[in-house]
Amino acid sequence: MLEMYYADVSMRRVEDITEALWGTRVSPSTVSELNQKIAGQIEAWRNASPTRLSRCAVERPCQDSPFPNELRGHHLNFMHLPITSPFIFVGTCTPKDGAARGIYAMRLDSGTGQLDKPELAAATPNPTFLALHPNGRVLYAVSEAGTVNGKPGGAARAFRLDTGAALIPLNLEATGGPGVTHLVPDATSRMLVSVSYSGGQVISFPLAVDGRIGPCASLLALAGALGPMTKRQDRPHPHSVTLSPDNRFAYVCDLALDKVFAYRLDPAAVSLTPAGESATEPGAGPRHSKISDDGRFLYVINELNSTISVYARDPARGMLMPVQTVPTLPADFARANICAEIRIHPNGRFVYGSNRGHDSIAVYARDSARGTLAFLESISSGGKHPRNFALSPDGAWLVCANRDSDNLVVFRVDPATGCLTPTGHTAAVPQAVCVLFATGG
Repeated sequence: MLEMYYADVSMRRVEDITEALWGTRVSPSTVSELNQKIAGQIEAWRNASPTRLSRCAVERPCQDSPFPNELRGHHLNFMHLPITSPFIFVGTCTPKDGAARGIYAMRLDSGTGQLDKPELAAATPNPTFLALHPNGRVLYAVSEAGTVNGKPGGAARAFRLDTGAALIPLNLEATGGPGVTHLVPDATSRMLVSVSYSGGQVISFPLAVDGRIGPCASLLALAGALGPMTKRQDRPHPHSVTLSPDNRFAYVCDLALDKVFAYRLDPAAVSLTPAGESATEPGAGPRHSKISDDGRFLYVINELNSTISVYARDPARGMLMPVQTVPTLPADFARANICAEIRIHPNGRFVYGSNRGHDSIAVYARDSARGTLAFLESISSGGKHPRNFALSPDGAWLVCANRDSDNLVVFRVDPATGCLTPTGHTAAVPQAVCVLFATGG
């Protein structure tokens, strides 16, 4: 019952395959036996063919399936393995007089870090942030526009990943609020959460089985005392939403209110319920956040005062407690700067943040027990205005999108130290502002 798709791949962990068993009634002993069967089958495939297993999907009986008979009849989600040439999708700004036309795609060679020539995957207006469905076969994009179908506001768009780099439009839904900057699907694939930066709203949508976006289910307006930076903190500006690893809470960074808001997540009801809030330093301007895999710490990059704030997190109640704030800039840098993206390395040992103005990526070592950060280095982003970057799933590469120099820059990541080394590999993408790795294709 296993249909195989092939591409040039490299195995990382056989255990990754058992992610396909999410939601099934499988005993630990069965999983252990399955691991052994899959390991043997993959080794046989690798030895027999220069092309090796890329991904598996339970579709129909297959004579050489490594899955035990007792699993047949169960629904198994798509499962992905790291591949040697993963696709990178790039979101862009698409002004009327600009060169960018939408979402671009290319492959990254996992051995060298070299990028293929970018191709237009979907023509769509202002796809400034991208996210992937848990099944890896649907891509979501914001449409950071002033109007949608003639009505004020932005939109969330869904695309199906087709063969190669093509994106097939599924549908779009108006968000009801302008300036949509961020979105994320929940782990159960039943709910999509987005934020309207200009409208000051947190918005939720139901998701269909095929990944299509349903009409807006809830819209929550943020309110509170504004920060002291009057030009940027003029009204509520939610900038991003991050979901907890257990899929129970959502955290919204509001740049103007200097707060991180916690919401209890209910995918079945497609609803968000306020669960508390935590303040940053006045004028910090919290922008994006990431949560450690164990769910114990939240890391927030503050756009306006160029810092990263660390919070201890109560997994049961979702509450946040401040632990530490560290600068992202050298002490002697006196020019204007605003921060953008923050990422945690897949191994959990390092944290990265980008500076626009200093045009750099700051690197930190992370103490997994205490959550604290220790500065390691600051390295040039290789361009101007690094609005976004992403780490490859295996943690070997970091790809940075420099908006104002219209380029992507690839860095090799030292697995022992977390430090970055420029590879010299770049790609030209106009007004690149978001980087998303996808192992499909």
